[in-house]
Amino acid sequence: MEDPFARHYEELLDGCYDCVDRIVVNAYVPKCGDGGGFRVWWRSIFGSDDRLDNTHLMRMAGRFSRRLRAWARAKAVPVVECTRHERKHRTVEDYLANHTVKSGLFLILVGRAPAPVWEVKKNREGRITTIKRKEPWPYVQHYYFHIMDPDWGHLTIRMSGHPPFPAQVILNGHEYVACQAQAGKGKPIKFRKEGNCFTHTSNALGLKKIAETLRSPDAAGLLKKVCERWIYTACLCFAFDLEEQNRSGFHYEYSSYQVEYSRNLQFRSGGQMEQVFQAVIDRTRTPLDLDQVKTIFGYKKRPWRTKLSEGHYEAALEKPGYNLTVFKVHYGKLTLKIYTKGESTLRIEVIVHNTLELPRCRPLERFANVIERLRAIIERFLETVHSIDVCFIADATLEQLPTATRVGKTKVGGLDYNQARVRLVTQAVLALAASPKGFTASEIARHVRQSGPPGLEYQSRQAAYDLKKLRGKNFVRKIQRSHRYEPLSHGLRAMTALLVLRDKVIRPLLAASCHPQCQSPLSQLAPIDRHYQALQLSMKDLFRHLGIAA
Repeated sequence: MEDPFARHYEELLDGCYDCVDRIVVNAYVPKCGDGGGFRVWWRSIFGSDDRLDNTHLMRMAGRFSRRLRAWARAKAVPVVECTRHERKHRTVEDYLANHTVKSGLFLILVGRAPAPVWEVKKNREGRITTIKRKEPWPYVQHYYFHIMDPDWGHLTIRMSGHPPFPAQVILNGHEYVACQAQAGKGKPIKFRKEGNCFTHTSNALGLKKIAETLRSPDAAGLLKKVCERWIYTACLCFAFDLEEQNRSGFHYEYSSYQVEYSRNLQFRSGGQMEQVFQAVIDRTRTPLDLDQVKTIFGYKKRPWRTKLSEGHYEAALEKPGYNLTVFKVHYGKLTLKIYTKGESTLRIEVIVHNTLELPRCRPLERFANVIERLRAIIERFLETVHSIDVCFIADATLEQLPTATRVGKTKVGGLDYNQARVRLVTQAVLALAASPKGFTASEIARHVRQSGPPGLEYQSRQAAYDLKKLRGKNFVRKIQRSHRYEPLSHGLRAMTALLVLRDKVIRPLLAASCHPQCQSPLSQLAPIDRHYQALQLSMKDLFRHLGIAA
């Protein structure tokens, strides 16, 4: 385990892996950064700027739309018009649920969103005076190309319909890991995936190694390769065919825009995961102040950053859906989230909404640096959580005692420690636990008759059935090739704790709470009485904080 938080709960985990989640890459034409560069770009395509005006810019956008729709009709690719507030990912999820798609472009969504649009102004002689972007950015048509890639799975390229056709490539690291695991060299890795999370795998180490490739220096090359595989042939071709692209030297450059990185802790028990998660929420949210948040996100000791940028600066608790709680820490354009995923996975996720928030991390070649920064943020957060408080995890022993179990093919009942018979049998097992050769059902029956009330009828067959109950809870086991039994180590601890807590702690405290002392305390107390008195006072303070009248 890579952090103290995960190391502390290591015994409760089946595995832990880090993975890059959502990746958004900007595709842009470098020479179009200003009006002069846009004019040079236009000349490289058309040879001169005679037709560089607002009319021809609009015609180019219209040509893009007409060619796209004509191709989609010929290839039977759906083109779906979306409203401004429509959740486009749900439209795609519904389509994928009802259709089988192959590699390539399978769906196009159309929607309106703000984008840079160039405006050309000319004088009376028809000469260009200024070329500048419209401010504020107007709403224009955007085209969302949904593509199934053999290496990255489902990816989306969002492209503006206006020149110079800026685009965003949206990928998912979990999809990449899933594709590589299925098509791996040698034996494919089997896994179970729920949404955007792996809940089980046949080869945890192999899956983790695949996920680590997105943290390596070669990750930028993988991203650039998949971008150039589709952006020219599946998207830009509706504005310029391949011959026009080659003739004009049209070429995109890439930079990272948004990145999500997560650490996934896979618990064996969903109940234990909930205990850890609730403890993080209850005990961490209040102590986290702005100075601690600065330290977590790496801005505590940076004198050049004297003012906070625009954005949220808080630790918040959100409930976006039923049975889902998300603990978020906002720091400007950085967000840290911790929430449950599936039945037994706890995810800690950090998001950079704009990589300009991280100095010297915007170019795609520095993608590995972005991932290392996000990984360090997660580890500082988990170290802070671990240092604030450590959650006590109760197992399911107490809840599972009354439930029935099976010993071989025989179904036996549970253990009810409110029954005197069960307590007497447990006391007998503890008394005979030191026997080097174990004990028999007859010895247990004899000990129960001796320690029980006078006239108690308890036979060997009843003891054998009660021992079978203890075997069902893994408190006792039968010695091979004999009729003798011996207790297990964890069974001894559990049985001792159950008896001691009931008889020596709960009963005295309950008696003291129900029958408060009226007379003055004794001047001379035995050591055990002083312990009970201190425990009683401590429990009263605990009950007062819990809101229990005692």
